[in-house]
Amino acid sequence: MPLTALQINMNQKMMSVLFAEGDEGKFNDLTFHRTTASLPFGGRYRLIDFALSNLVNSGVTRVGIVTKSNYSSLMDHIRQGRDWDLNRKNSGIAVFPPYVLNTARDVFKGKIEALSALGDYIRPASEDYIIIANCNVAANIDYQAILEEHIKNGAGITLVCKKGKAASSKRLELVKDDSGKVTELSYAQDSQDEKLLSLNMCITGKEYILDLVENAHRKGYVDFEKDILFDEVKTGTVYACELDSYVSVVEDINTYYDESMKLLDYNSRKALFGQDKKIYTKVKDSTPTVYGEDSKAKNCLIADGCEIHGTVENSILFRNVKINKGAVVRDCIIMEDTEIGTNAELNFVITDKGVTVRDDRKFSGFTTYPIVIGKNRTV
Repeated sequence: MPLTALQINMNQKMMSVLFAEGDEGKFNDLTFHRTTASLPFGGRYRLIDFALSNLVNSGVTRVGIVTKSNYSSLMDHIRQGRDWDLNRKNSGIAVFPPYVLNTARDVFKGKIEALSALGDYIRPASEDYIIIANCNVAANIDYQAILEEHIKNGAGITLVCKKGKAASSKRLELVKDDSGKVTELSYAQDSQDEKLLSLNMCITGKEYILDLVENAHRKGYVDFEKDILFDEVKTGTVYACELDSYVSVVEDINTYYDESMKLLDYNSRKALFGQDKKIYTKVKDSTPTVYGEDSKAKNCLIADGCEIHGTVENSILFRNVKINKGAVVRDCIIMEDTEIGTNAELNFVITDKGVTVRDDRKFSGFTTYPIVIGKNRTV
């Protein structure tokens, strides 16, 4: 499809709007005090680190983050965006709490209402293209390459997608033709078959999407996917860009556990972190991890600042975790500032930050049903 006159005259700069929330009810206690975007992941990162790093590595320096609730942890993590080189006089990070998004000072009902309310932020920006994305994806993505494909196709909207199995009925399944044009779009049904699935991120023209959003908002629509994307597919203007790189999609407690544990595999870590474009996170000054005389560690990701005196196998330990003598931790995710007591035993357990497991306690979940211990609890 040839480029339109509008696209020929548009600059090739991008801005972004990120949505910090996911389906928070599916993460048990892990999202009781935080958004999906600030979920700890991979031993030292938060999920939003991947979104911000991908944007910065692709030359995007104007980033709006839309929140709903429990965003203090997110604000503390990103600060002014310094760790991603986003603490800028012009552009940089802007966080939008829910009460600024409508005159009723109420939480927005959907992406359409949120994007409509951000019109005064989006329209004056110098960038002509916009990336709209959720923050529940851990991947290393080159948005500049996707933009080039978007422009080449003369697309109205380009959906970023990846083949995989749908763990949620809220995932969008795509069918595309040889040119990349999306011919069918539907909500995926849970199955073990691999499908082409949307990653809930897209690139589109700034004015193009604002016109669609304003029109949908005037009609009282709130669902971006159902009320905009489904209709646009019928016009033949929606294209798909399929990724062949490593992608983790975190939708609930099971996918959080599964995608985290995949990082114990060297090839998975290399695919996600071993690329030329790096993943950045909030810098913390911590001491090296200490391993006691009786400590044993096998097939683990262990962050700095830990103290290991017991046995740790097939587990991920975040910063400043203490494993006391005689304790056994297997197939677990242990978050920051957690202490596992003497002779305690944990199997298939996720502990949030600041948890204390007392001496001689035993907790065992299962690979498909890990036990979650909430933030700052003593058990």
